[in-house]
Amino acid sequence: MGEADTFQTVEESTEKPPICAKSGTYKGTKPETTPGYPHPDYEHGRDVFTIAHTLTAAQVAQELGVDVENGLTSTEAESRLQHYGPNKVKGAEGLSLWEILLRQVSNSLTLVLVITMALSFGIDDYIEGSVITVVIVLNIVVGFVQDYKAEKTIQSLKSLTAPESNVLRNGTLEKIKAVDLVPGDIVQLNVGSIVPADLRLINGMNTFTDEAFLTGESLPVEKTPAKIFSDENLPTGDRTNLAFSGSEMKSGRCTGVVVATAMQTEVGKIAHMLRQKDDDPQEKTLMGRILKKFISGVKTILGLVGTPLQITLSKFALLLFGLAILLAIIVFSTSKWDVGGEVLIYGICVAVAVIPESLIAVLTITIAVGAKAMASSNVIIRVSSAIEAVGGVTNICSDKTGTLTQGRMVTRKAMIQGIGVLTVEETMDPYDPYSGYVTLEGERLDLAGYSPSPLLARFLRTIALCNLSKVEPSSGIRANTVNGSDKKDTSDRMGSDDDRDTISTQQSAIITRPTTASSNKIGRGGPWKANGEPTEIALHVLAMRFNMGREDILGRHDVTLAAEFPFDSTVKKMTVVYKDNHSGQFDVYTKGATEYVLPVLNIPESEKAKILEAADSMAAGGLRVLCIAHKTLPLDSDLSDRDTIESELNYIGLVAIYDPPRIESKGAVRECQIAGITVHMLTGDHQGTAKAIALEVGILDPTAPDSVLDAAVMQAKDFDQLSNEEVDKMESLPLVVARCSPATKVKMVAALHRRKRFCVMTGDGVNDSPALKKADVGMAMGTGSDVAKDASKMVITDDNFASIVKAVQEGRRLFDNIQKFLMHLLISNISQVLLLLIGLAFKDTDNHSVFPLSPIEILWVNLITSSFLAIGLGLEESQSDSMFRPPHDLAVGVFTKELIVDKFIYGFILGSLCLFSFALVAYVGPGGGNLGSGCNEDFNDSCDVVYRARATTYATITLLLLVTAWEVKHFSRSLFNLYPDSSRPGSSSRVPRGLSVFPAVWRNRFLFWAVTAGFVIMFPIVYLPVINRQVFKHSAITWEWGVSFGCVVIYVAAIESWKAVKRRCGIGSGRLRVLSREDAEMRAGLDVGGQGRERK
Repeated sequence: MGEADTFQTVEESTEKPPICAKSGTYKGTKPETTPGYPHPDYEHGRDVFTIAHTLTAAQVAQELGVDVENGLTSTEAESRLQHYGPNKVKGAEGLSLWEILLRQVSNSLTLVLVITMALSFGIDDYIEGSVITVVIVLNIVVGFVQDYKAEKTIQSLKSLTAPESNVLRNGTLEKIKAVDLVPGDIVQLNVGSIVPADLRLINGMNTFTDEAFLTGESLPVEKTPAKIFSDENLPTGDRTNLAFSGSEMKSGRCTGVVVATAMQTEVGKIAHMLRQKDDDPQEKTLMGRILKKFISGVKTILGLVGTPLQITLSKFALLLFGLAILLAIIVFSTSKWDVGGEVLIYGICVAVAVIPESLIAVLTITIAVGAKAMASSNVIIRVSSAIEAVGGVTNICSDKTGTLTQGRMVTRKAMIQGIGVLTVEETMDPYDPYSGYVTLEGERLDLAGYSPSPLLARFLRTIALCNLSKVEPSSGIRANTVNGSDKKDTSDRMGSDDDRDTISTQQSAIITRPTTASSNKIGRGGPWKANGEPTEIALHVLAMRFNMGREDILGRHDVTLAAEFPFDSTVKKMTVVYKDNHSGQFDVYTKGATEYVLPVLNIPESEKAKILEAADSMAAGGLRVLCIAHKTLPLDSDLSDRDTIESELNYIGLVAIYDPPRIESKGAVRECQIAGITVHMLTGDHQGTAKAIALEVGILDPTAPDSVLDAAVMQAKDFDQLSNEEVDKMESLPLVVARCSPATKVKMVAALHRRKRFCVMTGDGVNDSPALKKADVGMAMGTGSDVAKDASKMVITDDNFASIVKAVQEGRRLFDNIQKFLMHLLISNISQVLLLLIGLAFKDTDNHSVFPLSPIEILWVNLITSSFLAIGLGLEESQSDSMFRPPHDLAVGVFTKELIVDKFIYGFILGSLCLFSFALVAYVGPGGGNLGSGCNEDFNDSCDVVYRARATTYATITLLLLVTAWEVKHFSRSLFNLYPDSSRPGSSSRVPRGLSVFPAVWRNRFLFWAVTAGFVIMFPIVYLPVINRQVFKHSAITWEWGVSFGCVVIYVAAIESWKAVKRRCGIGSGRLRVLSREDAEMRAGLDVGGQGRERK
């Protein structure tokens, strides 16, 4: 975000509501000072905000020097604006084109290639220099295009509009741009307004705000202007007498005084955390700061910052560069430092041979293909290197609302007097009354032909008629149409088009979300949409399951609305009275908070105690519980007195709602556990709700003792109070942290890093952004805030935790494949270095060393032959047991001991066979021993033997590299049994053991055709006139093909023998069989084949 952007991005309602005046409302008095109130300085302003929730509104107004009845004067407001500056928050900056370009060139391998290119041009080898130049440009362009496309995709998810606010100035209500607000301004808000700054509320009526983007609270928060708190360190979400910048008014009206703007707001503090580069202490001296910046710049240029793979490859490139210099020194030393033209070319040729020029291009293309595959799984990659990084994740820190849960309320159960317990199961779309099923006392109901009993019908009538929501099939609207509370971003909100003050009409706006896997099942009427308050929608959908929705009842029965008593925060109840024209009586339907409805029920105290106990039990399980009641009145009853109407009610039952887990969440969490990944839930929600969801999705073990569960769940304030040393002494970090602040999430990430863990952080709110940036891989939700997207490396477009698991699987596939093509490229380089170093002994008649391979042959093999084979290896499918293995060792990275040993063994064998083929033709074949003169530069009559030997060597190395591409598909399995499952009884594609080589090589089509193309192109390179002698410096061969193909047989036999030794002796991957799901479940302590966990 640019500096001019703000988080308040939706225009507020244009209606100017009256100032609320209720009992207990603060009537401000004019401060004793004259109108030119002194400015509260920044330090003082911050102090006022820090303790604003512990002061009365009058005290806050006095501190800020403002008359709440008249507001600031225009002159004073302008003066304060000059002092405080505009009300703008600096967010996480998006990437510029230059930054994206710099990211492509900031790695050691590119710098090594640039140096090699310069040397090639320096010695007038324009062909080699041009080829390397093309490689460098290709590397940069492919990477730039990939990252640029990702940034454009993220930008398309954003939309910004400039908000205005209703502000009291000069005694009159004016519309002021939010950017011009100052501390001390009196702001009035109504339904649909976006809070423009942090406010200490002065008064309010039924005020509820959506703070999900900031605190993670899944439901709108009731505001209590009259309350005063004693705890200065109260969690942000519990400061209910404050309204926070960027939150949305969901119902009611209120007035507040601005106590903080811009970077001093809660959102601003988060933005400040985002802009902090690191946690290192600042250098105090000028030279120290300069040195620190210089070191940081050098590390960035050399690519020594980033993901583990980026850092490893950059270090590897520096090692290769040092090795190239060493090899060049060896070449020059053999000529006693008589560095003439040929010696210099040979030295550079050896240096070029040790550098895998195509590595960056292959890696970039492979990652780009992986990014495309992940996009189809609803994961957009902002930083391409994050794909491989996510494969090494050891811990996932996930938000709850909208990620593990559906982000919408659904009725979970109802305890109905005289009926029993009604439960809703497996709801995939909370708005669809045909989604999931209903059980009564554990028995599944067939609702198609079900006729409710009178008691059940009365319960359903009550929750349907005492309800102002509307649920209906959507016409031309996507399946995941949801209401405004699901949208945590303050950017793309729509104000309510209903200005009633009741909480029942909080959510009148419709906002669409991307289709998720959990909502693809559409009910009989197609996709469904809903308007209204989340609780009422959930109750209405339950009634509609029995064909007793509000519209159904009003259409079938002769009833009319006689009176309505809306929800009020003082009585916590809502009541409607309907006239039944058929029976000639009034029906009173009431719902509300249990503790407020119980006193007006006409039942014994003992029964009330039992009801309260049942309600508390459900509430402890994370459910929001309402009490349902009813009574009848004669037609001559007075309907004007609410207290009379809401008395002597008949108890019907309790109903509990909650934000249900996504259907996929439990399975996805289990997949993570099977893969050796620990899942943590960090949420702003309450501890009871968080614990209940964690148990339901499997983050917590339902069979574990209470002592174990208590240790795994912590309040954020308790976790925050621990020092780093105390956190590090904990045997394991908590799996669930409730009431999280942004600092809590950052602290958890830092604690994981100190334990050498590699973590993914998910989030959607502004409050998640600092942790998203701090984490190894930050994943923002597609419907989340723009700030969260800017701070992340990936965006989950469907907000689904299961998509994270797919991303991890793709990352593991990519990591495995990077090892495979690294192995292939390095085998080629090692064999060439061996060939060229020992080739120093091949002297011509002028006592000059003869190239066993010409520089162009080396570049052709490295850039063309090997590149496409490496890309093919990068496209290998995921191994069947990739998600059954623990995460790979990040300290070791891609260069495992097995890879290092294998590449030297393979490279030695391949290089030796190339030496053998050259020596056989040059010294044993016809004309052997005569290596001519000047054969490194051009062809002459004395070069026939050298050119034929060189062509044979080229053919040999090409053929061996083609075979190597298939051999390195697995480091220990035989090429003739790469897929053991395919030869087992019962396999759908069973082939005889030993013959599986044919489907194995055909399985990866790209690799198959890359091998085929490499084989076919080899012949014109050897035989085409001009190209063979003038460009590649070799000539046509005949009987020598037998040497090359003979080397292939020897090579395959040697490699297969080495793999057999590895399997026999249990070396490297040879000690591992194909892991099964049962193996992984046993390792994770899960019930094999089940959904629960074993008791430990």
